Amino acid sequence: MTSTRNVPRPPGPPRKQAFLKQYLASIAVWPFICILLGILLWFSLLSKSADDRHTAERLAMQETRTLATAYAQYLTRAIEQIDQLTLLVRYEWENSQLSLEALAEQGLFPIDRYALVTVIGPHGRPVTGNRPLGQLPPLVTDREYFIFHRDNRSRDLRIGAPSTGRVSGKTVIQFTRRLEKADGSFDGVVLVSVEPVSFSSFYDGSGLGKSGLLAFIGTDAVLRMASIGDIGRKTATYDAGALQKIPALDKIDGSSALLGPHWFADGHARFASMVALETYPLVAMVGLSEEEQLAAYWQTHRSNMTIGAAGTAILFLFALVATLLSARLAWRKHLEAEVQEAYRLATEGGNEGFYMLRAVQDRSGVIVDFEVVDCNVRGASFYGLTREQFVGSLSSVLNTAEYFPVLMQTYCSAIESGYYEDELKVPPGSPIKVEWVHRRLVRSGNGLAITFRDISLIKAHERELSRMANEDALTALPNRNWLRSYLPQALESARMESHMVALLFVDLDDFKNVNDSLGHSAGDELLHAAALRLRSVVRPSDHVVRLGGDEFTVILEPVEHEDDAAAVAARIADAFHHPFDLARGKNMVSASIGVSLYPHDGGDAETLLKHADIAMYQAKSEGKGKFHFYESSLSEALKARLDMERALQQAIVQDQFVLHYQPRVSATTGELRALEALVRWQHPELGMVPPMAFISLAEETGLILKLGEIVLAQACAQLAEWKAAGIPLVPVSINVSPYQFNRGNIGESFAACLARHDIDPSLVEIEITESAMIGEQDDVATELSSLREHGIQLLVDDFGTGYSSLSQLQRLDMDGLKIDRAFTGQLSKSPEGEVFFRAIMSMAHALGMSVVAEGVETEEQLRVLQSLSCDEIQGYFISRPVPAAEAQVLMQRRYLFPVADPLALPAA
Repeated sequence: MTSTRNVPRPPGPPRKQAFLKQYLASIAVWPFICILLGILLWFSLLSKSADDRHTAERLAMQETRTLATAYAQYLTRAIEQIDQLTLLVRYEWENSQLSLEALAEQGLFPIDRYALVTVIGPHGRPVTGNRPLGQLPPLVTDREYFIFHRDNRSRDLRIGAPSTGRVSGKTVIQFTRRLEKADGSFDGVVLVSVEPVSFSSFYDGSGLGKSGLLAFIGTDAVLRMASIGDIGRKTATYDAGALQKIPALDKIDGSSALLGPHWFADGHARFASMVALETYPLVAMVGLSEEEQLAAYWQTHRSNMTIGAAGTAILFLFALVATLLSARLAWRKHLEAEVQEAYRLATEGGNEGFYMLRAVQDRSGVIVDFEVVDCNVRGASFYGLTREQFVGSLSSVLNTAEYFPVLMQTYCSAIESGYYEDELKVPPGSPIKVEWVHRRLVRSGNGLAITFRDISLIKAHERELSRMANEDALTALPNRNWLRSYLPQALESARMESHMVALLFVDLDDFKNVNDSLGHSAGDELLHAAALRLRSVVRPSDHVVRLGGDEFTVILEPVEHEDDAAAVAARIADAFHHPFDLARGKNMVSASIGVSLYPHDGGDAETLLKHADIAMYQAKSEGKGKFHFYESSLSEALKARLDMERALQQAIVQDQFVLHYQPRVSATTGELRALEALVRWQHPELGMVPPMAFISLAEETGLILKLGEIVLAQACAQLAEWKAAGIPLVPVSINVSPYQFNRGNIGESFAACLARHDIDPSLVEIEITESAMIGEQDDVATELSSLREHGIQLLVDDFGTGYSSLSQLQRLDMDGLKIDRAFTGQLSKSPEGEVFFRAIMSMAHALGMSVVAEGVETEEQLRVLQSLSCDEIQGYFISRPVPAAEAQVLMQRRYLFPVADPLALPAA
């Protein structure tokens, strides 16, 4: 089965067209705004990025020009030193044929660490140098510089192309100058060989970055030196491949340009600038890596692109959400317009009233009234008007002057919050013609849309349900549910007004006897009469409550003194001393009453009820038909009882019980006939607890059922142990409580336990009290018959203390009677005792039952019983109850009279 809800559905084609026609512009405005903002955002970011790149490139080119100019100046100074050196050597050679080795030893060559200075004779063999030349220096007549100076009279410094030196074996740049004799003829060459590293190692290239280029080129378009990167500058070499192409040297103006990756061997584009040396035919060139110079720009560019992407995403999401919300809002407005008209039409014939109010404001904008602008017929009928009469009316005119301010407060509250809903019991002065209305107010623009529904019948039904939930159906008194809600309020009122409240817990004595003997109809009649009697003796301000069953509670409020509560309790007790006239005759039922007082006996409803209940039980224990005030000692007694109950529960769980056995012997011979199993509680703190201290509590709490199972199991287990040990067995009698007996199935329980321990049923006897035989005799007879069918003997215990009759004994077919110790004690004290005993034995023997006298404590009692032909005796004269080990000794002795010969009668 599926459920349906009023969920928004997509508009159909006709409605969709009408909706889009009306609201498309308002829906599309947000995407349009977001697209425009996105375009502006990207235009701004891209413009800024372009400007940033232009600036970065301009600064890189400017830096390149600066570095190139500095490098050109550095080269000029370095070559000027070499030029001066060649002039010095030429002068000294032509005038004194100096020895360069001697000059070097004198430290006159500051550049000899990186330069080799050699004088070459006119025949092409080195003559002297700043470094040792060896035995036979190689000829250089084939060298270009030697041929040039030999054949040309120019005495200027000549800068050669990089070549491999024959002496050093290294790539060097050779600076040469012609030597002449006095007559101007060729006399050799001054040669200064310099490694390319010399032109970069002393230059501060920190501004070049990791991939900067440092080079210089001759005007002959031959690369003299090139260095790329930090390491390259420290080991600068002649590398024809460092520059893939040599830039044009005819238009060198110190300007910069971006050279693409194809210009360089490492494939990196660079900003490059070339500056010509003023005094030498060389050009200095510096290149800065484009990637390094624009790194900051690219980082900023990426950040800008991330901002642009994020902004675009945000704008897209905003546009999407705004469009959806706008569409939803527009659709809702569209629906509202449709629903307003449809709702009015649809409710014309319904039970709900509907009308629209428009707020009427004064000049300062304060709402002073409301005007009806639309309604349905049902809405007008609530005011007893037609629709035509109702529309256009003002609230101030429709309502009385007393009620109008209250209504205005409700209307203004709904305007402020947007919604108001309640159930209203129509007050006096309202023009509404029903008793109860459910009203819903919803803000619509600057007005209110209001729906009214008549709920008078619903409220009447709710009142009836509340009455049924809080009223006892039998007596028409308030019930426990009513008490649970009313009493805390009464106590709070008493606290605020500082007066007392009395709680009387009333329990009808022996009500169960009426129910059991006359039936439930008589019991109901009695309860109804008791309720009327209780009402008749309390004050009008007091409350009588039926808690359930035969329990009532009376609330007295206010109470000035404890005596006031005592007087009412006494009147109730006296009222119940008179019999009730029921349909089936007069019946006498008294009432026990417990009284608790607020605040003396408790500060809350639960405590007062509990204490009144405790006091009632105390009154009942003192004699029925009385009342008793709560005392703290009663709680202590109840606590002690609860502690004992908990200890008893724990004892059952922990198996703290043991069995003692008291022998039952022949009254004539003293021969052991049976053992009675008597339970003892072996308390871990109190020691051995006798049964009289806990059996009644076990019966009251229902724990007797579990305890009875424990006794049966232990007795059967002990019989099985004695049987296995070869001890001559006698029957063991087990006491069965009326509670166990009334539960039913006791025969099956005994049979199962006997079978489990492999015990013959003839070895087990059951002792039941007379009270167990009172009640439904058919049920009792059935249980006893079940036990007899299993072969178990049945004895009536404590005979003479109950109410069993001769007909019951005859009908139930018992095997024996155990006469209560109270009658045994009277044997030697009065003749009536012997008469009673003789009558019982005559009756028992006539019914085929044996007779056991309990509580035999003296030899005199034994003599009397023997003279009365009693069958068996049991008591301290023979033996107290003893543990199983001592009982085994008694079983082995067999004859248990203290002095066997004089007491035993001769066998018949």
